[in-house]
Amino acid sequence: MMRICGVELTGNDAVVCLLELAQQQFTLPDCRVRKISLPKMHSRDDLQKFQATFAKLMQDYQVDKVVIRERLTKGKFAGGAVSFKLEAALQLMNDIAVELYSSAAIKQTLADKPLPIPFSETGLKGFQEQAFVVAYVAHMQD
Repeated sequence: MMRICGVELTGNDAVVCLLELAQQQFTLPDCRVRKISLPKMHSRDDLQKFQATFAKLMQDYQVDKVVIRERLTKGKFAGGAVSFKLEAALQLMNDIAVELYSSAAIKQTLADKPLPIPFSETGLKGFQEQAFVVAYVAHMQD
């Protein structure tokens, strides 16, 4: 059994989705939060609190790996400075593997192994779709 937390970073938020694969069967474990937010100040203490809150969530739900949907550094859909701070805070967590997945890698995996059900049937909120997709892709590449 492997439990992965997919993450999409948007603005001040880390949108999360837990996805578990056991015996070729996917499940979406219940999670007490859908996103973790960084306060507007972005101070060192705020970043440490964000990181600690995220790490505690991963520990509580016994997550094996965190996968983050990589943001572009240039262009129309480039990630903002705050999202890169959030990414760094997550990558620097101790005791858990954290990986980035590019849009190209996600598209390629979905072309080879499409989602088994439409996202609308997952019961997740619409804003969690990209976090769900990156968690699915991570399972397909493991």
